[in-house]
Amino acid sequence: MRTSALVLLGLLSARLSLAQGAGGDPYLWLEDVTGDRALSWVREQNALTQRELEASPDFKPIHERLLAIYDSNERIPYVEKHGGYYYNFWQDAQHVRGIWRRTSPAAYRASDPAWETVLDLDAAAAAEKENWVWKGAQVRYPDYTRALVHLSRGGGDAVVVREFDLAAKAFVAGGFTLAEAKSVVAWHDRDSIYVATDFGADSMTDSGYPRVVKLWGRGTPLARASVVYEGRRTDVGASPVVSDEVGFHMEFIVSGITTFTSEGFLIDGARLVRLNLPADAEFDTFRDQMTVKLRTDWSVAGRTYPSGALLAIPWERFLAGGRDFAVLFHPGPRVALAGFGSTRRHIIVNELDNVRSRLYVLTPQADGSWSREPLPAPEFGTISAGGAEPESDDYFLRVTDFLTPSSYYLGTVGSPDRALLKQLPAFFSTDGLAVGQHEAVSRDGTRVPYFQVSRKALAADGSNPTLIYGYGGFEISLTPAYSAGLGAAWLERGGTYVLANIRGGGEFGPAWHQAAVKENRQRAYDDFIAIAEDLIARRVTSPKHLGISGASNGGLLMGVMLTQRPDLFGAVDCGAPLIDMRRYNHLLAGASWMGEYGNPDVPAEWAYISRYSPYQNARADVRYPRVLITTSTRDDRVHPGHARKFAAELEAQHHDVLYYENIEGGHSAGANNKERAYLYALSYTFLLKQLR
Repeated sequence: MRTSALVLLGLLSARLSLAQGAGGDPYLWLEDVTGDRALSWVREQNALTQRELEASPDFKPIHERLLAIYDSNERIPYVEKHGGYYYNFWQDAQHVRGIWRRTSPAAYRASDPAWETVLDLDAAAAAEKENWVWKGAQVRYPDYTRALVHLSRGGGDAVVVREFDLAAKAFVAGGFTLAEAKSVVAWHDRDSIYVATDFGADSMTDSGYPRVVKLWGRGTPLARASVVYEGRRTDVGASPVVSDEVGFHMEFIVSGITTFTSEGFLIDGARLVRLNLPADAEFDTFRDQMTVKLRTDWSVAGRTYPSGALLAIPWERFLAGGRDFAVLFHPGPRVALAGFGSTRRHIIVNELDNVRSRLYVLTPQADGSWSREPLPAPEFGTISAGGAEPESDDYFLRVTDFLTPSSYYLGTVGSPDRALLKQLPAFFSTDGLAVGQHEAVSRDGTRVPYFQVSRKALAADGSNPTLIYGYGGFEISLTPAYSAGLGAAWLERGGTYVLANIRGGGEFGPAWHQAAVKENRQRAYDDFIAIAEDLIARRVTSPKHLGISGASNGGLLMGVMLTQRPDLFGAVDCGAPLIDMRRYNHLLAGASWMGEYGNPDVPAEWAYISRYSPYQNARADVRYPRVLITTSTRDDRVHPGHARKFAAELEAQHHDVLYYENIEGGHSAGANNKERAYLYALSYTFLLKQLR
């Protein structure tokens, strides 16, 4: 345990904050993200953590191994097809910030393709004296000659948007440029774009996202852009959406009302046509068809469509008042829609059956019906497919599982042939490893699945270092995937890995998620506890050898596990966490998540949030397992104050806590491979040290 001047500083700060009327929060000063006092505290904490973990004999070999993996030229360069080129963004030891590059489809099939650099981010950063981090580009369809490039300073969600000429491979002088903000943009035509950005006073929502969408013409000041839509300050945010397919061009406004509800509008010339759909439904386009994904049952026109279904109807019929939808996907008790994509003439549906993937091709027929055929794919692992381009029925297929190196294929709907484009090498040894799927019984009797990766001859004596990874929120599914870093740093070193499919996720559709929102949040935590208890009961491990890891909403899960069931765990790896649930909705994007957690400013909702909020439930008189808390100064989604305040509070209570804050990197492990390798090396070193 580290007891030092930092504890005294924390106690002194508590008195000062209370004296200054900080609402009873003794560490409010740590919410000052770039304040000198707060950053001084961060640097002191970092130094202590780095000194200890870097001294471990595990750290250097893990760090070097991870960096070699992340920088390896053998990684799969996943691509997007724009016109005659495959585009890829790539980072390695020579391109730390990365390069946006392209090659021809034929050249891509070679073992070592000849790439043409389109934009060198390291060179741009050096020339402009900016710490640029790549955040993607929107290439204009159908000519593919211009792009709107998104660049972040240090890795946050806020970006600078700049127009880029793909032929000249240069930023467009006098082109579309937006200052740093959480902007959303979309091409209207070659000489105008839709813009949702920070237009100044009263243009942003309480969640920190734009509420105003404008149409901006080339060569005119942004201030003269015409207003297309204006939402409310209490909304989450408004976004322009443009759908482009061969022969079909449609433009929309999607205005997020809460975390899971929105209003959609078709832009029809100078007027907006409101789309009469359930507020929690998601719509999309496929050729002349509207698709609708439901989160709750919808009764309309004498028929009830179930939660989790995917529907379709011609746009013309829908806008005329028709509601006779075709059901493209019908969910089952353990069968859910994982996602869908489209080629020029087909929709590819990806379903999860007990967290295992299956693909189908759906094709509209002349009589208005849809045909359904399986898409041939490997029978193992997590499989996903999506259209390669709007102009053809080609699709890219990704296949991955825990122990088989990921593969990347190119196929054409209707053809049995499929070309293997790329495959990862075996970055770690899988000799003697096996994957199993198990179920734990949660507190209310719900059966909760989890995957276990471990030695085939695992001794059932409770001595095995075991790591559970969990998330459990926002309808996000956790599925098997090949992780070279996990394999090299944990599995090869004798660790057992567990992936928890707890409620709050989307593994079994919207109902699995909705079962653990707001007042029912505790169910997600009960599920995770049940998995831990099941592993202990099966003698896979024991509390002293059982560690847990999660980030963001998963970081909140870690904080809850620490404060609710410290007896179950030997180590907690808590990344980019939500912790202070009393104030989360007043910090950065927090207000946009009240549909998930509830509003702590409403007494009835704070009553249930307060029962699990880690910051308010940490106690000095309970023995906690050791915890590593990590975050990033540049995280402008989940405020780093959550992690800082929790670490300060735990240390002041004399708990054993390590803290590390990356000065950049955004809401992720890092802005480049070097930062990612370092942070993960700290985490795995910590876990190995505590759980062996």
